[in-house]
Amino acid sequence: MINNRSKYTQLIKSEAKRLGFLSCGISKAEFLEVEAPRLEKWLNNNMHGQMSYMQNHFDKRLDPTLLVDDSKSVISLLLNYYPEQKQSDQSYKLSKYAYGKDYHEVIKSKLKELTHYIQTEIGAVSGRAFVDSAPVLDKAWAAKSGLGWIGKHSNLLTQKVGSFYFIAELIIDLDLEYDTIVSDHCGTCTACIDACPTQAITEPYVVDGSKCISYFTIELKDQLPNTMKGQFDDWMFGCDVCQDVCPWNKFSKPHSEPLFNPHPELLDMTKKDWDEITEDVFQKVFQKSAVKRTKFSGLQRNIDFLK
Repeated sequence: MINNRSKYTQLIKSEAKRLGFLSCGISKAEFLEVEAPRLEKWLNNNMHGQMSYMQNHFDKRLDPTLLVDDSKSVISLLLNYYPEQKQSDQSYKLSKYAYGKDYHEVIKSKLKELTHYIQTEIGAVSGRAFVDSAPVLDKAWAAKSGLGWIGKHSNLLTQKVGSFYFIAELIIDLDLEYDTIVSDHCGTCTACIDACPTQAITEPYVVDGSKCISYFTIELKDQLPNTMKGQFDDWMFGCDVCQDVCPWNKFSKPHSEPLFNPHPELLDMTKKDWDEITEDVFQKVFQKSAVKRTKFSGLQRNIDFLK
């Protein structure tokens, strides 16, 4: 059985690589003991703002066996999204993860292929795929699976790679070989804390979600608070500041996923283009993008707020 575990683990990791994932790590499906009090404190301090869904399924967030019956392993996967080119005019900035096709769709289809491969090569394996759409603590599982450490900006960081990648999971009822946790390499660096335009990183490793520019420009459905005027550093959708200033991201290399390439018009849009954007242009440029989440009215609200 031990030999099988090793063989199955290698099969899965090789297929993940073939599908284009940056890396694949595996950990035992069990209760996240260390994260439980942290999550509870974060919620009690209302750091989730109006993201009320963060309060739901508290137990499931911490215990994968409540999400998938008889689950044994959590397979964590990273997919690079760092773009080769960035917006030429930085008057209004868009988070780099949203340049191309909605990552949920891209990754779901890869996870489907990986699941099919596992069931074909190994046998009757049951499980579920997760892409940032269910109560799963992605970063905690990726760190537990040895794919990196959680940095002071609360994003997962990997040596020689940085942090510009998506995280996804397969939780399955198959015993595999488990990876070991890597150490923290943030050291005394406080670049992300010092650079955050809204001081959302309230202490090392703790981000007040309700102060984050990404929260305001994507999650918040109400009017943007006047108290935040002038503090968004020209971000109209999301924010990459804490990642951009991180020394580990000097190792970021462009992705090789064609579906993440931006719409041809996107990178050349000027301040005037954004100021005058119509719903038709919005639908064309962001047809399959994660930006659709904020809707045309939401993006317009964000642009107006930056003027």
